[in-house]
Amino acid sequence: MHIPDGFLANEVALACAVPAAICVGVGIRRADVELDERRVPLLGVTAAFIFAAQMLNFPVAGGTSGHLLGATLAAILLGPWLACLVLAVVLTVQAFVFADGGLTALGANVLNMGVIGALLVGGLTTAARSVAPKATLAISAVGAWLAVMAGAGAASLELAFSGTVPAETVVPTMLGVHALIGVGEAVVTVAAVSAVLLTRPDLIHRPHRPLARPVLAGAR
Repeated sequence: MHIPDGFLANEVALACAVPAAICVGVGIRRADVELDERRVPLLGVTAAFIFAAQMLNFPVAGGTSGHLLGATLAAILLGPWLACLVLAVVLTVQAFVFADGGLTALGANVLNMGVIGALLVGGLTTAARSVAPKATLAISAVGAWLAVMAGAGAASLELAFSGTVPAETVVPTMLGVHALIGVGEAVVTVAAVSAVLLTRPDLIHRPHRPLARPVLAGAR
């Protein structure tokens, strides 16, 4: 799903970079409110897992690649805003250090995987869990598959609008491959969420739950 340099028209790259930058900026501001000492190690472990998972790429058409995404898992553990921020950091490191995804396409990749995958689909997953908390595993599976498909669909349209690959070629190819990758994503996500629920259910992000703040000594 990583788009390399030279595959997007300048106007398409800019149109993707602007909303991606805005969402990352909001995510940084939300981190000041949502991130506490208890969740900092979890954020680091989640980022490391996603980084490793995304480094296993499967070639697709039009110079793009498919891989496990981790967006829904991050949203379930950290909430959609922090998940978006984690995906943005992972994608930036991959682009600058490993040349996995182009620098000029970084905004598009963050939009596809961080904003659409983690923030939008992750937000929908969070909302669904708040309505049906006992269906967390089923919601996790659907959300994981949908995040992969939504990101792949967005990447396909960006390539088509750029004139890189005809829409009738790239859209069915990308969606077809990622429909299978999404199944693997759902299996991995459900397995990880199940393990966390069995061992440390307190690490699961609870929708609309205010974060506990440490009480200062002597505070009244």
